[in-house]
Amino acid sequence: MVAIAGVFAPQSRAIVEKMLQKMKHRMRGEASMQILDAASLGGTVPADFLASADSGMIEHRVSDWHYALAGLIDGRPLLERDALGVVPLYYGWREDGVLCFASEVKGLLEATIDVNEFPPGSRYNGELFERYFELTEQPPLSASPDRIAAQLRTRLEKAVQQRINSDDMGCYLSGGLDSSVMAALVRPHVRRLRTVAAGVIGAPDLQHAREVAGFISSDHREVIVTLADMLKTLPDVIAHLESFDAMLVRSSIMHYLASQHICRYASDVFSGEGADELFAGYAYLKDLPFERLSAELINITQRLHNTALQRVDRCAAAFGLRAHVCFLDPDVVELAVQIPINLKLRDGMEKWIVREAARDLLPKRVVQRTKAKFWEGAGVQDLLAQHAESTISDADFVRQKILPNGWLLSSKEELMYYRIFREQMGPLTRLEWMGRTPGSTADEP
Repeated sequence: MVAIAGVFAPQSRAIVEKMLQKMKHRMRGEASMQILDAASLGGTVPADFLASADSGMIEHRVSDWHYALAGLIDGRPLLERDALGVVPLYYGWREDGVLCFASEVKGLLEATIDVNEFPPGSRYNGELFERYFELTEQPPLSASPDRIAAQLRTRLEKAVQQRINSDDMGCYLSGGLDSSVMAALVRPHVRRLRTVAAGVIGAPDLQHAREVAGFISSDHREVIVTLADMLKTLPDVIAHLESFDAMLVRSSIMHYLASQHICRYASDVFSGEGADELFAGYAYLKDLPFERLSAELINITQRLHNTALQRVDRCAAAFGLRAHVCFLDPDVVELAVQIPINLKLRDGMEKWIVREAARDLLPKRVVQRTKAKFWEGAGVQDLLAQHAESTISDADFVRQKILPNGWLLSSKEELMYYRIFREQMGPLTRLEWMGRTPGSTADEP
């Protein structure tokens, strides 16, 4: 994992070093800070892994399709982020009008308090932002279900194989369909696959993951977590996540602890993120009118960049891991938006076409397992909410639930996270750059 940061102004090396230092956790092993001083071109652009003095361009690239880049073209700033926002990027202007950028908010804050999330699928050419990609509904395929499932399997296999760069790889394994499919696709191509599951004692995820790991013969480890462990790690989780969104923090705790374990054995880790959004994995989708489903899947996929994808990136980057989200490979996404809705939700079964594509990869009961929220499967459930309820009074919640920017906190649990967020990030009043999980806030319809 890497980080980029920069200030498009001469004599900015010292501040850029501070920006990168704030994100040094993203560097791994022998990675070192490299700074390209392009003062003669009107800016300073840094990288911890790549700097081209010829082009003045740097990149944070997880794969050919998931990246953020910055540099100078004809002396003008250029910023660009991948189509769906798998790789993070933030920007802002100093009071003197100089443009700054960084992979994380904490890095950007060293240069400016004007924090903005760089929009996915967009580039800035020094004058204006332009959208180069937007996910849209497509005419449905007319091929048979078997043929479509075969195409999906082929594209997923290709996406996985293109990201294997070692004979020893890692994979988050909750035992649910998506992570199990990733693990099963990776396993034949590596000498050793390191899988990890985190949860409280008796959590369903632990049992399911153990079953899958045994079936595919992975080197599997379990991270057993208590409420005390969760509370102890919360400040670190929120500091890396740069969010107090209740659903996002909840789902990040086990993800963070799993990353902390697997980083001892692997530098790259596979994640099943993106499948629920592309292939209709959420229970609420079954209640929507059929004609609205396709548009809703497009909508929730485009909202991944500052919620679930932020969780994957920050929990991995906290330990220098590089996370691969193969369900969001461009070829997989291209096919997914063309698959008819009745092959995604079929006879009440979510992600039906994914199950068909994986039918011979996993035990039948795994293929047929229904969706559980990450934090529910890991056994977090209401533990954190109950703790917040017992430690925050009703009067305190009423007094503090409205934030300076007008946002309304949804629960005492979210107030608990917000208090930690302020301690870690400072008293930020502009929070528009921060994503919030749809339906999780009290001020949303």
